Amino acid sequence: MAEVATSATSEQLLVVVDPVARRSDGESVRIAKDVLGAGAAVKLCLPDGPEEFARALRRRGSRRPVVVGDDRALIRAVSLLHRHRELAGCALSVVPVGGVQSLARSLGVPTGTVAAARAVLDGVERRMDLMVDDSDGVVLGALRIPPVTAGPPAQDPEDAPGRPWLRTCQSLVRTLVPAARPSRLASAPEPGPSRLRVEVDGETLVDLHQPVEAVSVSPSASGVAAVEVRPVSVGAEASPLLARGRTVTVSGAHFRYRADAVVSGPVRTRTWVVREGAWGLTVPAAP
Repeated sequence: MAEVATSATSEQLLVVVDPVARRSDGESVRIAKDVLGAGAAVKLCLPDGPEEFARALRRRGSRRPVVVGDDRALIRAVSLLHRHRELAGCALSVVPVGGVQSLARSLGVPTGTVAAARAVLDGVERRMDLMVDDSDGVVLGALRIPPVTAGPPAQDPEDAPGRPWLRTCQSLVRTLVPAARPSRLASAPEPGPSRLRVEVDGETLVDLHQPVEAVSVSPSASGVAAVEVRPVSVGAEASPLLARGRTVTVSGAHFRYRADAVVSGPVRTRTWVVREGAWGLTVPAAP
């Protein structure tokens, strides 16, 4: 990944603080503002929701955007810049605060508030690959398609704590009218493997006749994605099917997929294309 040295102290920063970060960890937000304000000219924006978040990014002018928030805030910022076709000329920075921060950490951003804020000021821009799907959604890290699973079972009132009177009444009803209690399990979807067709650069890696346990796709290097399909094993453990390519298409029965921190679907087909060096993120400079 290419790294371009930048001098943050000579720039103006637009610091957009995600509302979730403000509610969950106001002290870390304050520390981030203090560190950034001590090293650069800062315009602070405190949006109350997604619309104000998007408006702040659109009106940033020549200021370099800095997102103070969790993985979802980072994904939202990249998605907005991609939608307005502004990723190529915009280096994004993030100070992870609140919520899940595993994506930012995997991309090389320090998770400590002070270290992350200093990286914004003194770091370098790293150009990274991006996966874009056919609905214009983006994937920064990895996407996974798990096996089909049943939804979480509803809590049985019999097991509800602190309600012994309800258990007594239900027991009496079952005694008097045994057939009046239908089985909740009869209509629950059965968990099981997925039947999907996975194509990489037009070549079929696995087809519908072969059930799979999971599919994972992630940006690799030089503008290609690494694809791994785990077939259902019968007896001995089946070896994963591996491939690399720029375009990945998954189709079959309705399926859901987790892209970064977001679950999407169900869909019948989805195609992802890798765009090399499509976005830039500020990370600490190499020692």
